[in-house]
Amino acid sequence: MRAVQISELTGPQGLELVDVPEPEAAHPLAGDGRVVVIDVEAAGVSFPEVLQSRGEYQLKPDLPFIPGAEVAGTVRSAPEGSRLRQGDRVAAMSMLGGFAEVAAAPEFLAFPLADELDVAQGAGLILNYHTAYFSLVTRGRLREGETVLVHGAAGGVGTATLQVAKGLGARTFAVVSDDEKEEVARRAGADEVFRSGGPWKDEVREAGRADLVIDPVGGDRMTDSLRSLREEGRLVVVGFTGGSIPEVKVNRLLLNNIDVVGAGWGAYITRRPALIGEIAAKLDELIAAGHIQPLVGARLPLERASEALQLIDGRGATGKVVLEP
Repeated sequence: MRAVQISELTGPQGLELVDVPEPEAAHPLAGDGRVVVIDVEAAGVSFPEVLQSRGEYQLKPDLPFIPGAEVAGTVRSAPEGSRLRQGDRVAAMSMLGGFAEVAAAPEFLAFPLADELDVAQGAGLILNYHTAYFSLVTRGRLREGETVLVHGAAGGVGTATLQVAKGLGARTFAVVSDDEKEEVARRAGADEVFRSGGPWKDEVREAGRADLVIDPVGGDRMTDSLRSLREEGRLVVVGFTGGSIPEVKVNRLLLNNIDVVGAGWGAYITRRPALIGEIAAKLDELIAAGHIQPLVGARLPLERASEALQLIDGRGATGKVVLEP
């Protein structure tokens, strides 16, 4: 089969298209041996793959390896007694190996793809939307009627967070860098949009402040995020696509009884596999109600995987970037 491989840690430009054997029905996360093999029709591209191409991600496979954590396509084979059958449309977390024509995933990380979504949307469903729900509800304790502020609101996690928050009855604020990204954020359901290069903190305060901030960007905006929160607000740290890891003076947390919370979805669910099924069921309800429609930005063929990673690395992506083998 064709696949994209990382052979040396030189960044996105170092990816290469190779011919390799198809994967067997095995996966290191499937301790019970129950694995789904998928004919990949779309593979999601995310910031962790950018970091992996430089050896900067916490998951450091031996070289060479095939990146790609998230796929959608058709089930080729499933374990006996599985809820999935050969020929079913499916969205799955492969963790690795997704940038290929065939991928394997643990059964507990593979889900039927709702009829309302196409395969490209399915490739942007699990990582982004499960992260969004986990960040908002499991870690952020979101309640109906609260206001959520989302940084990086035009990206994959950002648009997912806006849609899930709106579906759960929240008011939504978005922080973006330009007009194009503002349009994307509004399509995803933002009620108010603010510019990251402007006085967004003051504008958020004038608009009534936020109960919850979701931040996948990091960098130098954490202090202003804290200042934009209401009393007993929560700031959820999702990632650091901006590059730098911020620091905060903890006395700021005392003034308004504010929480700063980490949301590491991947590490959490691998130790609690039942939770991912619970989140999937909640997301299916939001899909059926029309609240979730993953926004797909760039769609590129497998041989342009380097370009896909460079698009994300340069913060030029909107919505989900997808490779189509």
